[in-house]
Amino acid sequence: MKIMAVCGSGLGSSFMMEMNIKKVLKAIEITADVEHSDLGSVTPDVADVFVMGKDIAYSANLPEDKVIIINNIIDIKELELKIREYFNKA
Repeated sequence: MKIMAVCGSGLGSSFMMEMNIKKVLKAIEITADVEHSDLGSVTPDVADVFVMGKDIAYSANLPEDKVIIINNIIDIKELELKIREYFNKA
């Protein structure tokens, strides 16, 4: 399983999300590789799941079932909730 944190430039906010995703996965005992990238570099085949803010999610051109949309990218509780929801339906 590979999870990609995505932001517009692939620098600060996606790296912060990557670190938070790793914390959440450890807390809920799910093993996955987590990386970060900029929106322009992602294609559907580079990861199993993409996590991104709602500001860029609709221009991402990725399959809806592979995207976790976050309203507030610094809210780790929301991130945990959305990741739990994703893995519970998967």
